[in-house]
Amino acid sequence: MNYAIVQTGGKQILAEKGKQLDIEKLELKDGATVKLDKVLLVSNEGKIIVGRPYVKGAYVEAEIVKTYRDKKVISFKYIRREGGAKTKIGHRQSLTRILVKSVVV
Repeated sequence: MNYAIVQTGGKQILAEKGKQLDIEKLELKDGATVKLDKVLLVSNEGKIIVGRPYVKGAYVEAEIVKTYRDKKVISFKYIRREGGAKTKIGHRQSLTRILVKSVVV
């Protein structure tokens, strides 16, 4: 089983061939091919390669399936007592769904 741990959007994500992943929004069109080259760890047929900080020459090739906005998350803050305050804020994160085509070492 070949897989890689990739850094994208400030997060570390486990990428395997054929798996769909939701990552931070990429400014590319649907159907475009993207190359994620910040690979932190690679497992190639049982042999594990750890990068310092990245594995040289390794990358993950993926295709963009769609770009969408996630469900709304509500943040509500309330301060009790006289003169208290209420704050309600909503946030929708923009995400990109990718399909991993291959893990190259």
